[in-house]
Order: sequence, then C-alpha cells, then structure tokens
Amino acid sequence: MLFFDTNSYLIHHELNNDIKKLEKNKEEYLEEIMNDKLFIEKMKDSSEIEKFAREQYYLKRKNEEIYLIEHEDSVKTKN
Repeated sequence: MLFFDTNSYLIHHELNNDIKKLEKNKEEYLEEIMNDKLFIEKMKDSSEIEKFAREQYYLKRKNEEIYLIEHEDSVKTKN
C-alpha cells in the first residue's frame, strides 16, 4: 500500500537532493575560506603586499616606469 501525504517519498527524495547540494556548497565555501586565510597570512609580510599591489593594481614607485607587454593572442582586435 502506498500513501501520498506530506511525508511522501517524492518529498523526501527532493529534500535529500537539496541536502546533498547544500553539503557540496559547504565544502566549496570551506575550501574558499581556507584559501582566503592563507592569502591573509601571506599578506602580513610587507614585501608580499607590495608585490600584490604591483601585479594587481599596476602601482609603481616614484621615478619608475611600468610597461605592459601584451601578446598578440591576448589582445582583442576588431574584425
């Protein structure tokens, strides 16, 4: 005999799928948190902060010139 009510198999199956998705998201977020903690630890060193700023934001020192070299295959061209 099979009854369909608020506790049916279909609802349980759907809820179990939701739980699996949420657990997967949790693992991804925990991994991202771990990476961020490592990055924060690395940024405690002033030379690392300078290196990061130079690479990401193209910051420079006084009396210093920066040249950006782009390869042909990475430059967007109009066709």
